[in-house]
Amino acid sequence: MNKTKRTEILTRLRDENPAPTTELNYNSPFELLIAVMLSAQATDVSVNKATGPLFAVANTPKALGDLGEETLKTYIKTIGLFNTKARNVIKTCGILLEEHDGEVPQTREGLEALPGVGRKTANVVLNTAFREPTIAVDTHIYRVSNRTKFAPGKTVHQVEQKLLKFTPDEFKQDIHHWFILHGRYICVARKPKCSACVIHDLCEYKQKTEE
Repeated sequence: MNKTKRTEILTRLRDENPAPTTELNYNSPFELLIAVMLSAQATDVSVNKATGPLFAVANTPKALGDLGEETLKTYIKTIGLFNTKARNVIKTCGILLEEHDGEVPQTREGLEALPGVGRKTANVVLNTAFREPTIAVDTHIYRVSNRTKFAPGKTVHQVEQKLLKFTPDEFKQDIHHWFILHGRYICVARKPKCSACVIHDLCEYKQKTEE
């Protein structure tokens, strides 16, 4: 895929959705961090159902830490891997209080030093909370990047590096959310909705559906 085609793809996605954002509900960098930590191998819908009641009673590192691991589990037990996530969230609250004055660090190093926070989670927080031009590659972005041939790669890291290389600066802030939403609602895993796709003619996927 050439630069002209990539630019047109991103232009169309921007025209369709000029201000994309996460579908996770949050009101602060801390709430976003916790929501993203909880979202691993879970849907945004399931996370929002859990964090609504949770954040209503505890939405700071101190308040959430004071809940304790067992009480936290009662709020997030509908989410997959809730035992491990509860442990990591409570540990993270402690570190934020002890090392960051209760604030979410605005560096990749600071974020990735938190329990349960990997590169993808750090990229989401940096991009969405702090407006950094980072690109977190989840299953949707991986699929869209490979299927369209926009940034093909055999690993999420390869795809991330190619996206950073091939995406013009003006689009880097938002490509993360455009590709997630496109993969979630149009370029779905089993049977992509090619007839409803705004980049149908630019995509290099050879097995397009025509219904």
